[in-house]
Amino acid sequence: MALGVDGVRVGTWTSPGRVSGCTVILPPAGSLAALAVRGAAPGTREAIALGPNGKLTVCHGVVLSGSSAYGLATADGVVRWLEEQGIGYAVGPGIVPIVGAAIILDLGVMVPEERPTADSGWQAAEAATTDDPPEGQVGAGTGAHVAKVGGLEHGRPGGQGIAVRTNRDVIVGALVVNNAVGEVIGDDGTTLVGTSAPQGAPRFPLDPEALLAASTAQWGPTQNTVIGAIVTNVRLTKSEAHRVADLGHSGIVRAVRPAHTNYDGDALFCLSTGQVDADLDMVTHLAVEAVAEAARRGPLAAA
Repeated sequence: MALGVDGVRVGTWTSPGRVSGCTVILPPAGSLAALAVRGAAPGTREAIALGPNGKLTVCHGVVLSGSSAYGLATADGVVRWLEEQGIGYAVGPGIVPIVGAAIILDLGVMVPEERPTADSGWQAAEAATTDDPPEGQVGAGTGAHVAKVGGLEHGRPGGQGIAVRTNRDVIVGALVVNNAVGEVIGDDGTTLVGTSAPQGAPRFPLDPEALLAASTAQWGPTQNTVIGAIVTNVRLTKSEAHRVADLGHSGIVRAVRPAHTNYDGDALFCLSTGQVDADLDMVTHLAVEAVAEAARRGPLAAA
């Protein structure tokens, strides 16, 4: 079952040269969604509408994509696919599918023929199933890299990871694409995926030399980012879903060091399918744990 929640489907598209890709998450009908952004350099679609002050609650799909701003085109393909299925927000006699999106910056920016397009988003939606999604360098995680604190050339492969946490009938799943500037850290503080820079080399953000390098193309400004989606079967209001997404970022802090820098565009969606009732603190606690594990699993699977 995709991300552990009944009715959720996930599909991926990976470019032929395995440079970039996209991942589509399709919740069941009637699902509610919210989005929380912590990074300073995000690239998103429907961020205001799905933010805490946005009126919109319904969401028909979420797309995570590589290729920076170019990758946002994948959402157009998912909108088209949903329209073909008759899925969308009723507007008079027509429908408007609501699709949120977030992107990472990978090598697809420099390789136009490898960028995910609207057709890529359509293909990912068409391929979506209730099976467990693949992990590692696939879909939106194809071109991801982490541990760039010693410079991009000393980074390690990132990737797409998944995790599920449960308590009685409460289910919280997370799909995270880790392309962070930071290193991947375990629960005990040990480095799981670290920079290959030699000992004593400048490291962002504490070394003055590395701080200077951060202002150059080597670092960004959007060359790093952690994006993902939290999915739960718990019935949430819009404000509650936003709180889950917002506090879910604590999972990124647990798994990535440093996290939420000026060079990261970290963004998390929360999708609520509304099947059971539960205490909000329980949901946020499970979400934090699921996000942390998923953020670790992507780079570990890539390695």
